[in-house]
Amino acid sequence: MSLKSFAAKLLAKKVKRDINRWSAAPRQYQMKLLKNLLESAKGTAFGRDHDFENIQDHREFAAKVPVRDYEALRTYVDRVVAGEADVLWPGKPLYFAKTSGTTSGAKYIPITKVSMPEHIKAARNAILCYIAETGKADFVDGKMIFLQGSPEMATKNGIQTGRLSGIVAHYVPSYLQKNRMPSWETNCIDDWETKVDAIVAETLPEDMRIISGIPSWVQMYFERLIAKGGKPVGELFPNFKLFIYGGVNFAPYKARFEELIGRKVPSIELYPASEGFFAYQDSQDQQGMLLLLNAGIFYEFIKAEEFFEDNPKRIPVWEVELGVNYVMIISTTAGLWGYNLGDTVQFTSLKPYRVIVSGRIKHFISAFGEHVIGKEVEQAMKVAIDTFDLKINEFTVAPQINPDSGLPYHEWLVEAEALPEDLNAVAHCLDQELQAQNTYYADLLEGSILRTLVITPLKPGSFNAHMKHEGKLGGQNKIPRLSNDRKIADALLRLQG
Repeated sequence: MSLKSFAAKLLAKKVKRDINRWSAAPRQYQMKLLKNLLESAKGTAFGRDHDFENIQDHREFAAKVPVRDYEALRTYVDRVVAGEADVLWPGKPLYFAKTSGTTSGAKYIPITKVSMPEHIKAARNAILCYIAETGKADFVDGKMIFLQGSPEMATKNGIQTGRLSGIVAHYVPSYLQKNRMPSWETNCIDDWETKVDAIVAETLPEDMRIISGIPSWVQMYFERLIAKGGKPVGELFPNFKLFIYGGVNFAPYKARFEELIGRKVPSIELYPASEGFFAYQDSQDQQGMLLLLNAGIFYEFIKAEEFFEDNPKRIPVWEVELGVNYVMIISTTAGLWGYNLGDTVQFTSLKPYRVIVSGRIKHFISAFGEHVIGKEVEQAMKVAIDTFDLKINEFTVAPQINPDSGLPYHEWLVEAEALPEDLNAVAHCLDQELQAQNTYYADLLEGSILRTLVITPLKPGSFNAHMKHEGKLGGQNKIPRLSNDRKIADALLRLQG
């Protein structure tokens, strides 16, 4: 055992003890955090406007601080972007994480001196939890790669601005610098396809042991590795021990990954965003990701079915229930207050609190009142993959309200290595699983409002071609699993020629 792997095991034990302590006292740690947040920000413009000085508990906080998304908080954010200090958080942010919004154009999410270390600590602790549980640490002696955005930064009124993954690249610990790939020069390449080719060239001769990134982009990397090296990824990298991912559900990609790698590789799921690092998979044996209750984020939850009501109830974490679809609301050391991230989650465990990401509150299909969510279509696809041994590259779902003939339906646009000749059998399998999960959808089929879903196969490379056309190929960008309109579906169909 190397000195580095021995040290990693010792640190893993310490971190696990710390996690056990705060996860066993959720209310205590979350209330202490809320009070610290309010005390720190009471002198800011936002704190004065919302009477932070006199807020004593969660009930008063919920009464005085409304739920806002980026657009609703924008009057404050724009002041921060313009260079004003003490607006949402004391002083000025350390960075702006620049993201693309669907309605607001570019979004500038503040990252502060206090919030930045939590992103780094969470990513580290996810790996340490794996080491603590499995006892495996030899992968720290080899090379690791994080497929991410460019670390090059711009400046906005004196504040450095870039993609979150690029910002994080500046914080790789010194003890990992020699292990980390790709090179700085390669990481700075803007064009994603050129960048992937350069990464392949750099990593092919190396002892790669950890590979991390959004599954769809890692898949592209694997395919180009095989094209260049002529062998499965598991043979090119015999010591490849751990895949780390986030951003999307891995289940639809799993079969294809095992084919590309040539064997199974353990994985860790992460739940990071520009707004904060919320959860990570702390156990290989338990479903869901550990919600980080001691990382500068105070959480509230609103039942998704009540979210669009006038005054929905905001529930602290100690009052949540298993299996309910919640919209997650956050208040953070970056100065986001009562902030609607847009994600929906479900709890899989309450001791400790573990979550799965079930979708986006704006990403659903309810053209007929069915309110189908991301988790439901992904679960249906997982069943179909297992039943028919499918190898899916990517898929998305959209309503077809005005078909040329017959009843309306949900259209599943699927890019796969191969599909069975009998697509009706696959469609029936998907449909049955979807009905089992969603009674509204089942009622619409039984009432002859909808007919069985339709699968539309797409040419290889269709999703990448669409993302390239949209200027979103690579990095942290991803296709929504489902939409309530046909914008994405029609764009994909136009590419079929």
